[in-house]
This record gives sequence, C-alpha cells and structure tokens, in this order.
Amino acid sequence: MTHLTHLSACDLSLAIHQKRFSCVEVMQAYLSNIALNNGAYNALVSLRPEADLLCEAAEKDALLARGHSQGWMHGFPQAPKDLSATAGLTTTMGFRGLASQVPVNDSLMVSRLREAGSIFVGKTNTPEFGLGSHTYNAVFGVTRNAYDLRKSAGGSSGGTAVALALNMLPVADGSDMMGSLRNPAAWNNIYGLRPSQGRVPYGASAGTSGDVFFQQLGIEGPMGRCVEDVAQLLGVQAGYHPRAPLSLTGNPAAFTASLHADFVGKRVGWLGSMDGHLPIEPEVMSVCVSALPYFQALGATVDAVTMRSNMELVWQSWLRLRALSVSGNLAVLYANPAMRALLKPEAVWECEQGEKVSALQIHQASLVRSQWYLELLRLFETHDYLVLPSAQCFAFDAAQHWPSTIAGKTMETYHRWMEVTIYATLAGLPAMSVPAGFSKTGLPMGLQIIGKPQGEFDLLQL
Repeated sequence: MTHLTHLSACDLSLAIHQKRFSCVEVMQAYLSNIALNNGAYNALVSLRPEADLLCEAAEKDALLARGHSQGWMHGFPQAPKDLSATAGLTTTMGFRGLASQVPVNDSLMVSRLREAGSIFVGKTNTPEFGLGSHTYNAVFGVTRNAYDLRKSAGGSSGGTAVALALNMLPVADGSDMMGSLRNPAAWNNIYGLRPSQGRVPYGASAGTSGDVFFQQLGIEGPMGRCVEDVAQLLGVQAGYHPRAPLSLTGNPAAFTASLHADFVGKRVGWLGSMDGHLPIEPEVMSVCVSALPYFQALGATVDAVTMRSNMELVWQSWLRLRALSVSGNLAVLYANPAMRALLKPEAVWECEQGEKVSALQIHQASLVRSQWYLELLRLFETHDYLVLPSAQCFAFDAAQHWPSTIAGKTMETYHRWMEVTIYATLAGLPAMSVPAGFSKTGLPMGLQIIGKPQGEFDLLQL
C-alpha cells in the first residue's frame, strides 16, 4: 500500500470517493511511510496513537458507505503546522514554555481542514513562533532537508515541506510572513503558495481575543507536490469569515476550476537581484535564470525590469512593521520574566525592537509600504507576472542557526538573508514558489512568481 502515498492529492481524493481504496488503507499506508521516514527527518511532531487514527479512518469509511462525503479531503491524513491552534492536539508553536498547550478550539483554517474531512495525525514542526527560516526548536529539535539530511529544511513551514516531499502527507498547510511557506518549498522541491492578503481568513480562534486588524503580514496558505493539489487546497482554505473582518469575499470553488490557459503574448518581468540590491549566491541566480526559458516556451516574453524604489527604505519599513507584529504577538510572554528566559535570542531581539518603534515610525513605514505597492502596480501595467528567486542561498548546514554572510555580504540580522521574500508580503500580493532546478550538489532551488492583486487563479494557471 506504500504506493498510495505517491498519488497526487487530487488522485487520492478521487480514489477514496470511488472506493478504490478505503480510508483505513490510506491511513495505514501513510502511517507506514511516516514510521519509515520521520525518525530521521523529524518533520511531524505530536503524533497521535495509531489505533485512534485507524478508528477515525474507519468512521470516514462508514460515512462514505452511507453516501456521505465531508469534502475533497475526506479521509486525508493531515498535520496542521504547529503554529495553528488545533483543538484537542498539543500546539507548542515550537516554544518550550507552551510544550503542554492543548487548545480548546481550532483556528479558522484548521476548522476548514477538519470540516473537509481531514484526519489529524499530528502537527508539522516549526521554529519557535515561526521566527527564522530554519526549522528547529527546543521542544522537538531540528527538521532536516528532504534532499540532504545534513541541511536545513527551511522554515518556518519546514516540517510541512519535508513531510510533503517524502510523501508523509498528501497535501498540507503552511504559513508565510517572510517566506515561511516559499523558502521551504524551494529547498524541498515542492510548490508553496502565499495567497493574497485576506484570501485565507487569518484571525482569532473562537473564544480568543487575538488581533484581527493590524497583524496582516503573516498569512496561511497551501503547499503541495503539484499545482493542482495546491489549487484544490486553496479552495478549502479560502473564503470570507466574519471573525476575520479583512478576509476576502468570493467563491473559493473558483480555484478548483481547470487551470489550462494560453500564455502567448503574456509578459513576465524578471526582478533578479533587485538591480543588485540583494546579495544572492551565484549558483542560485544561475539556476533561476536557467528556468526562465520555460516561460518563453509557453509563448510568453521575459524581460528584466528596473525598480524605482529605494530598496533600503523598503527594508527599513519591513523591520518596523515586522517589529510591530512580532513584538505584539509575544508581548505577554516577554513581560513574564520566567517565560522571557525561555525565549530564543531572536524572539527577545524582536520584542526589544518593538519597544523602540514609535507610532510615527510605524506610520512612516506604512507610507513606504504603500509606495512600494504602487511601484508594483506600475510594473503590472506592462507585465502580467513578476519573478525572482525564492531564496538567496541554498540550504545551509542544519547545525547552523542562520547564514551570517551571503555572496560575501554580512547579514546584520537573523533574517536579512531572506529579504528576497518581503516584497510580495509588503504588497499583499499572491506569490508562489515553484521548483526551478538543482545545485551541482543536488540541492533544490525555487523560482518565486508574483501575481497581480488577488490574482491567485492566474498565478496557479502559469
């Protein structure tokens, strides 16, 4: 039954609903593959007892026998990212101070996965509070790259990416602020879509009082081994919810329509290194440039575009807006001396930065962000898509916390080496990491494609 785990999620769903495979058989196959791989790669954490999972799978089979399907994900083994609240299942957020936290309610996105028929086998590993694009924490340890156990899986959706790449899950959720969904997709040779701001409702769980207006940098989205699976999962995750007042309206089923399209005459703008602003490893650039003729083979044209924005000001605005978001989320823990002592240095640094930022500086940063959005709109007047690398370096040693230099340039913060991902985030635009190729040593790299405002469907088609 191991071959079941190699099916696309779309094919798996069809097979389950046609009763070619039972939900119990599917669960057994995935649990077998998890047992085979997870010990070495550490992608899945807080795994539930096998007997409980097989019992739930049998209940899904009983529902189908009575003619009732819960949805596209009926009987799918799933493992929500450990940042997402999951009712009845340990949700640590990678922080040892929350190692025994068991939420009472699901997050909005997790509730949709559950309602669509998923069976939660556990969680996917993440760095502490999702900070840093390298998945390790003091609770569960390091998640290792699917293509080289010695290397980082990326992050913060590193556990998700590795679980997908090694067929331990059919499709899965991730989240993304600073490339947390795109970077691990690139480093593990899968697809990861950061949707438009508001496309997937991102807000407080029922019974909680988290912010739903200002925390708009980090959002959730789909990851998969093929584009069709990503589109189908977006159809489950997306859609307005009143608890997320900035979520977008529209029928989520639109993303599950045929993705076939004609690209003759379309224009793709190559952003590259942002006119030399970004330090990028030469081989990363070489791999990404070598992928560009694919667009031309579809009938599109590819040309380099020049930015008019001051890219250093864009970076500084990012630092301030990120400080607002992260320090706000961690404020209660930081204010508690016992909890503060358990926070990793990067989390403490983020909180300290938040204390230094004034309301006026936040406003100024928002103005820069607004101008950046307008700059991208200018480019979209002449281009249909924008592309650039998904990461600035290949996966580094798993024992390393973060790279201190990229292409000879010193990284003055723990996250500047992922600056390439902030541009879509700041603009609230959809961006997808797609496999671009491999290094000479066999490490994957991705190409980041940015779509027009609320243009997920066009992006998925490409």
